[in-house]
Amino acid sequence: MNSVQSNERTGDRSVAVVRISDTQWHAVEDDRVVGRGDASHRPDGRLFVSVDAWHGPVFDRIAAALVADLPAPLYAVVDEADEESTTAWQRAGFTVGRREWGYLVPTDPEVTGLGPVRPPTGVTVVSADAVEEAPLRALDRVVREEVEAGAGWRTMPAEILPRSAWYTPADRSQYVVARESDGYVGLIRMAPLRQPRIGLIAVRADRQHRGIARALLAHALGSLHHCGKASAWAEVDETNTAATALFDGIGARRAGAVLELVRR
Repeated sequence: MNSVQSNERTGDRSVAVVRISDTQWHAVEDDRVVGRGDASHRPDGRLFVSVDAWHGPVFDRIAAALVADLPAPLYAVVDEADEESTTAWQRAGFTVGRREWGYLVPTDPEVTGLGPVRPPTGVTVVSADAVEEAPLRALDRVVREEVEAGAGWRTMPAEILPRSAWYTPADRSQYVVARESDGYVGLIRMAPLRQPRIGLIAVRADRQHRGIARALLAHALGSLHHCGKASAWAEVDETNTAATALFDGIGARRAGAVLELVRR
């Protein structure tokens, strides 16, 4: 285990930061854990870190240990409204890399205007209970390859699923897909939380600009409305003009933002 001795104090005792595993750090004061640090890799290989500490000096010591022990670049995610956390990360040398808007998305078709929306000719929308595993996996691979070849995973939602979930989309109940004669061509993933969350909308590059994404969104939001859910949640990178236009156009309301910070 590696440790960093601190000259800072939470009361009148010194704090030590101890690395307890490859991905976890504890700040210890008189055998009592007063803060924690964590590291995790995202699907694109980037290394994200987080710190949980009540006191600013303890946060600083943990952040310093993370920076000393881990290879750059490092990334962190904070609520834009949390100025204290943003400032703390900036003290550790992090700067703002990108912003991600949080949207509160209405489900009522009278509000979204999606009631009359239908898939384009030759495309059908397959409900979650009828999604097949093999073509879903095939579409997942295509989507990942196109993302990696294009904008990259850095533009995906900051709160992303673990790597294994992307390579194995086993929970078919969370997906609604668009099907054409040669297989699945688009998908929308809905996390069934108390506040339903739109985790991803994706359409194969060669099938885009035909209204498939709107049709998938119309189906998913309509189903939520039928089940009594008034709204869903979604995150969109501010540079993704197509996605922001899609949500702005159906009456979704921006309800906060997340900052992705980076230390290079």
